[in-house]
Amino acid sequence: MTHRERLLTAINHQEPDRVPICAWYTPEAERRMLRHLGVTSGATETYKAAGGPLPLLMDHDFLISWMGPCTGYYSSSEEEYTDEWGIGWKWFQNPSGAYTEMVRHPFADLKDPENAPLPDFSLPGRYEGVRSLIRDYGREYGIMGGVACTLFELSWYLRGLTQVLIDIRSDQDFYDVYLSRLMRWIEVAGRNLVEAGVDIVWIGDDFGMQNRMIIAPELFRKFFKPRYAALFAEWKRINPEVKIAFHSDGNIYPIIPDLIEIGLDILNPVQPKSMDPARVKRDFGGHLTLWGTVDIQEVLPFGTPEDVRNEVRLRMRTAGKGGGLILAPAHNIQAEVPTANILAFYDAARCDGRYPVAE
Repeated sequence: MTHRERLLTAINHQEPDRVPICAWYTPEAERRMLRHLGVTSGATETYKAAGGPLPLLMDHDFLISWMGPCTGYYSSSEEEYTDEWGIGWKWFQNPSGAYTEMVRHPFADLKDPENAPLPDFSLPGRYEGVRSLIRDYGREYGIMGGVACTLFELSWYLRGLTQVLIDIRSDQDFYDVYLSRLMRWIEVAGRNLVEAGVDIVWIGDDFGMQNRMIIAPELFRKFFKPRYAALFAEWKRINPEVKIAFHSDGNIYPIIPDLIEIGLDILNPVQPKSMDPARVKRDFGGHLTLWGTVDIQEVLPFGTPEDVRNEVRLRMRTAGKGGGLILAPAHNIQAEVPTANILAFYDAARCDGRYPVAE
């Protein structure tokens, strides 16, 4: 099978030759893997429009072109910088690496959402990266447009989380108009990605904490479900074959049926310390492909290579049968993850990810 055939077979709930695989990295972890492979390229893939060499070198089954709010992460080497949305970022060090965190929210004092300035996603140049991926690799690999941090996250990136949680409870008319204003970027970006020919559009908003949701399910249904439904319907009108993936960390079990109802195809990352992948597969595997499932909180950073292999075997055995699984770590591989464990993930996915699944 080509990588693209393998991916689409799994998404269509059939068993390919082996499970499709991918991983995404923080820039530090990505550079370390490239050095391990003897590659000196500085073209990292993390949150970039055209990607870098690592997904090809590690034999991923699809390539991601990133755009939108998520590209503000790691977008400058300056200690403090401002992205195109006006969000202020700063680098912070920790014992294992460095991260960027938001330090300024440009809409903190916004009074009229209709006056909120947004970047222009109608510019053709924004889509050169994804068009080049499709042109150069689209016959062999699946191509995904990554437009995560789509609405809920963008709303608080721009305004501050505390203020948005106040808005969503105490000033709902304002928040409704505000979200409608923010919808304009993803309406334009999503349409352009589908028309360019991506196989998958990947949106996402973190609604989950470790063991519960950040907002009540009824608030998700009031503010976000109708908006996602409109996006999904429009993209599938343009191309009925396009697949839609949704990312949320944490436990979002109460709203999975809502996402299925409006046409979701793929759920990411099925964080195993928050939602049991075997249960998600049992309850929703007839409708959803699970993408992720490999523990990034404990097993990958702190386990042994054999622990990683056992994790892969467990996910194949409990979530891989019948297809409907894309195997990946349940978030970015961090700088603290040993190279041996990263290699063990790939080796186990290729060796133990074969179909039919061994008992």
